Amino acid sequence: MTAVMQPAVERPDVQEMRRLVAAGKRNQLIFAMTGLACTIFAVLVLLAAFLDLLFDGLPRLSWEFMTNFPSRRATEAGILSAWVGSAMVMLVTMLAAVPIGVGAAVYLEEYAKKNWVTDLIEINVTNLAGVPSIVYGLLALGLFVYQFGFGESVLTAGLTLALLILPIVIVSSREALRAVPGHIREAAYAMGATRWQMISDHLLPYSRGGILTGIILGMAEAIGQTAPIITIGALTFIAFLPPAPIMGEAPFVNFAWLWSEFTVLPIQMYNWVSRPDKAFQLNAAAAGVILLAMTLVMNGLAIYLRYQVRKKIKW
Repeated sequence: MTAVMQPAVERPDVQEMRRLVAAGKRNQLIFAMTGLACTIFAVLVLLAAFLDLLFDGLPRLSWEFMTNFPSRRATEAGILSAWVGSAMVMLVTMLAAVPIGVGAAVYLEEYAKKNWVTDLIEINVTNLAGVPSIVYGLLALGLFVYQFGFGESVLTAGLTLALLILPIVIVSSREALRAVPGHIREAAYAMGATRWQMISDHLLPYSRGGILTGIILGMAEAIGQTAPIITIGALTFIAFLPPAPIMGEAPFVNFAWLWSEFTVLPIQMYNWVSRPDKAFQLNAAAAGVILLAMTLVMNGLAIYLRYQVRKKIKW
């Protein structure tokens, strides 16, 4: 007689495991679809805002708009002083925030002892990233304008925004340093490298992509700030440019621009939006397109640099 094969009966624990795996895959799919929907919604909102600005400001986007000074006549007004002021303020911000931020990150991650003092510093650095920007403006007003006597200058604005983005630079730089595998450090020490040689020759090159990303994202955050700049006394209407940093004769470098009065793109936009004339609001829309484009370019540059740096790294 031929024996009849009976189907194997799974044990209860195996059935339970299969059920849990199926439930986990279902939850993962739901989470992925939810995340995709949120991402698409955010991109559509950004695209709608950009297109709305573009349709309003497109008639005013021209070379004359970029090279003309602000004017009481809307059709003749431009953003020359605003974008030049923004560029100079961003230069001071970068020169002040990057060395201090990266240096603080290296110290906290590689040199500082793990005790309650460093824990307190880390907590405060993290919390400073959530402080409203107007608080930095009030701090700069009392410290840089009145205490140090820098006045309502490009230097004051740059240092104010440097304080604003300093927590972002520190936190992102620390995360980039932590992402470097520990065997890189151990291999450097095994070859007889000192701690600074390990940091400068190995740790910083490997973490350069993440550090650059944090710096550029911080700069993109700073370029659109208005509240701290208004607090320290930036002008809303300015029809001249600060002195040029580079001269054609010795000593070739001019620092007078650091003490010059200034305006920036967000303040120029605020000035135009507050006017009842529709033509000035179109100017504000055109300036908003340029400001948003600058921010998108900076974020895109951060992604590109991170990709290029990581592509060259061989762990």
